[in-house]
Order: sequence, then C-alpha cells, then structure tokens
Amino acid sequence: MKYLIVGLGNIGDEYSDTRHNIGFTILDAFAAESGVTFTDRRYGSTAETRYRGRTYILLKPSTYMNLSGNAVRYWLNKENIPVENLLVIVDDLALPLGSIRMRAKGSDGGHNGLAHINSVLGTTEYTRIRIGIGNGFRKGSQVNYVLGRWNKEEEEFLSGRISIVTDMIRSFGTVGTDLTMTAFNRTSKLPAQKETKEEGKKDQEPNEP
Repeated sequence: MKYLIVGLGNIGDEYSDTRHNIGFTILDAFAAESGVTFTDRRYGSTAETRYRGRTYILLKPSTYMNLSGNAVRYWLNKENIPVENLLVIVDDLALPLGSIRMRAKGSDGGHNGLAHINSVLGTTEYTRIRIGIGNGFRKGSQVNYVLGRWNKEEEEFLSGRISIVTDMIRSFGTVGTDLTMTAFNRTSKLPAQKETKEEGKKDQEPNEP
C-alpha cells in the first residue's frame, strides 16, 4: 500500500521556517525520524520511507502554495495512489497555536493551497491535518504574520506538537483516517481548549506566490 503525504508551503529561503510553511516543517521532521532525505524531483522534493509494510511518499511541492494541486495530481498519478490514500498537512489561522485537527474531507476554508488541490482533483474528499498557527496579529497585518517566522517561544512550544503529527501520519497509513481521528483529535487539543461556533470559519488567505 502506498500513501502520498503532502506538506504545503512555499519554496525559497525567504519562506523557510515561516508559519505558512508548517507543512514543510512537519515533513522534514517525519523524514528525519525515518532516516530519509528529500530529493528534488518534478513539481517538488520527495522522500520515500516504509512503516509496517506501508510505503509513504513524502512531497513538498515546489509549485508555490497557490498551485499545489499540480504537484499533488502529478504524484498521485505517477505513483498510482488513490485519493483516499492522500494526506495533506496545512497551516490554519482559525485554530489556536499548536492545535491539531484531522478531517476526512472538507472545504478549503480560505486556504489557497487546499483551494487549488480541490479544484485540480475535483474533490474535497481527501484527508487533511490542520495545524493551528494562531491569529496574534493586528488588523491589516495578516500577510506579515502568516509569512513571518516563529519566535523562540513558539518554536519551543511547537517542537512538542510536531511529534504528535508525525505519529498521526504513521497511524493514517496503518489504521486509516477514522481510527486516527478517534485516537488523536481529542488528545491533540490544547489543555482547556474549547470548541467555538467560529471554529471552521476561516479568514481569506493572503495572496502569496
């Protein structure tokens, strides 16, 4: 069984380790834990690892966020991977910093990368993990915040959350989306975190490259 694990982000040193590139950060951590390295390929950098008989193709698209669907479609077709074996990891402004949510399907929620994937694949029924990056910015400063780098305190806090997501990736391939959501969605919430009516409502994402 093969699985395509996609971390969304923008290429280039100016975007390295930014909030918007949390998908890249997660895949870098997963690759390091698995002892594999990325190689530049068509439409992105890829790495391949195996876990409990499953093959995980890791993809960091080189298309920039707004054209992520081109890379996803190409590698699904190249590796003959069905869309139900696709997992996409993205940042989310509407979730508190470090909050983690897996969903089996859903709208793009204003995220340009998901919007393009939905359009190219013609479906919203694929698994995604949203990583909360918080919304600690002043009015009119959203672009700078999203494309800004983590401060030291945020980096230290997130280091403990990243390992949860890498465990979720392994679980996705071995037991599937539903059981992974059951096992992780509740325990991955932040302490004393409450659901609100506003959760799921997303601000429109800045027009990055």
